[in-house]
Amino acid sequence: MAKAHNDQDGRPAAPLWVRHPEVLHRVAYAVAGLVFTGQIVAAMVRGADWPTALSVLLAGGGVALSWWRPWAGLVVTSAASFAVTAVGHDPLSVWMMAVLVLFSVTLGGKQPLVATGIVAASFLGAFMTVGGFRGGAVVGAAALFSAMAGGATGAALRIHREHWWTLEERAEIAIATREIEATRRVTEERLRIARDLHDVIGHQVAMLSVHLGVAEMGLPEDAESSRQALVSARSSARTVVVETQRILALLRLGDDVSGDEALRPTPALSGLEGLIASFESIGLDVRPSIDIPAGFVEPSVGVTVYRVVQEALTNAYRHGEGTATVDVREHDGRIRVTVENRVGHSPHGSDPGSGLGLVGMRERVESSSGRLTIDSHDGRFRVHAEFSPLGEVVR
Repeated sequence: MAKAHNDQDGRPAAPLWVRHPEVLHRVAYAVAGLVFTGQIVAAMVRGADWPTALSVLLAGGGVALSWWRPWAGLVVTSAASFAVTAVGHDPLSVWMMAVLVLFSVTLGGKQPLVATGIVAASFLGAFMTVGGFRGGAVVGAAALFSAMAGGATGAALRIHREHWWTLEERAEIAIATREIEATRRVTEERLRIARDLHDVIGHQVAMLSVHLGVAEMGLPEDAESSRQALVSARSSARTVVVETQRILALLRLGDDVSGDEALRPTPALSGLEGLIASFESIGLDVRPSIDIPAGFVEPSVGVTVYRVVQEALTNAYRHGEGTATVDVREHDGRIRVTVENRVGHSPHGSDPGSGLGLVGMRERVESSSGRLTIDSHDGRFRVHAEFSPLGEVVR
């Protein structure tokens, strides 16, 4: 049996005869041609008369005709057994040619029962009529089963080839669907990142406008130029808020968001304890260690930290077992987030996971100029992210 090597996508490559089905047809006709040539040579060596040579030529002509007209060629080749048997010679070579043509015809998709019936009827008809039952029941059974074997082999190989093609088509569709789903998930995560960032920016700009108003009220009466500058700054801040709200409305267009979800505040570092508590309430054992100085992290980076912990704990709940450790702390002026858990053998959900959540996590971390590493060894799964508290590039 030919071994199938793997292709570039990791799937087993189809055998040569599946990829090039014409190879088997050519082999069958080549063998039939050798049998015909051998029979002609034998007839010439023995000095056979012209009826014998004509009957062999009739069988060879049927083989050639079947290349273009499968049914007609099969009938002619099978009928040649009557001619060969009638002149008193052994029809074995003609049977071989007919069986090879039958194999090629059924491999090509023709009706195997009809084709096998034509050959078997010709073999048995020649054996029982003009052959006079010469050779006994053994020869008759051999003729019958050789016809059945040729037709069944061709049909079986054709079915196997079509099954292989069906599996390849399904695999290609699955790969294409996975790529489309990955692109969709990445796009959704980018929109989600943009919405979170716009929420943070809108809040910060609104607070800036408030502080500018306070500063304006505290100016002395004669500081007119400073007052005008603050008025212009507040006007610009309001414009930024309005434009941010428009962009945010556009990003949320078409979202099916419930009222509770719409009123939920933007995630932040202050919400990590509540997030961990929500996972503990559904049965996940979490061991947290959070040590971040107050006001140390920019709000946009805080959103990313929250989302990384959320996705990592989701993976720990679905695919892990035992205790999940969460470590969020400041180290050497940077934010380091580490979530680790033991890999489980029986996921909580029926879906084994597609890995697309990790793709979204990487998108979010990179949007904050952070660095994400994910590794799995010694039966433990570890997610580690590192950020600058201001969202600057970490080197």
